[in-house]
Amino acid sequence: MPKEHYVFVADQINVPYGEKTNKELEEKTLKICDFLISKKTKIIIVACNTVTCNVIDFLRNNIRVPLVGTVPAVKSAATISKSNVIGILSTPATSKSKGLRELIRTHANNTEVINIGCPNLENTVEIGNLNSLEIVQLLIKYTKPIKKSGADVIVLGCTHYPFLKPQIKKIVGKNVKLIDSGKAIAKHTKNVLQQMGTLNSRGGETTFYTTGDSNHFSNVASSLLKKRIQAKHISL
Repeated sequence: MPKEHYVFVADQINVPYGEKTNKELEEKTLKICDFLISKKTKIIIVACNTVTCNVIDFLRNNIRVPLVGTVPAVKSAATISKSNVIGILSTPATSKSKGLRELIRTHANNTEVINIGCPNLENTVEIGNLNSLEIVQLLIKYTKPIKKSGADVIVLGCTHYPFLKPQIKKIVGKNVKLIDSGKAIAKHTKNVLQQMGTLNSRGGETTFYTTGDSNHFSNVASSLLKKRIQAKHISL
């Protein structure tokens, strides 16, 4: 959807979300939604598996614009797995969430699921050095039980983790497929906008905001996205 205007908020001062309580998630994400609504957004994508799995219903009950959530691609993984064993890498909060349990029960009931919560992995990606020794050590640790299980598909259940695909591939091997929900979320968002009759035919600007250090965010985002990003600081 290159013609859409995007407003992106990175709540860097409060990361990692994957290690917060539901009450904390409710308070912080509601403030973000209020800010986005003040910018006249027509739809909000909750680009966080942790928030979606834990407090999406709370948000839907408290804001007045459509929400699109992000959940681990359990259904796709169970469908394409030939070994009938899949792994899920996610934040600790997502790993323990009722939302993920329901996804597994509904879509992978006859599949062995190796569900791994990954403390510290989210915030190491935030630092921006994807080839750091710390990241490599964490990935080796968290993928070890998945490799041992014989899983042939790994779900990247945190929106930070797709940036780590090359590193994960080196560890688990080329025969293990890595999947995330990014494309599915984009398609669903486009369908919702088409149904609402609000899909843009002109435009295409993106504005980045962060609650943290704007220079740090801009440098890390530019490195991760391979293009120049300039963010503005906000206090929520």
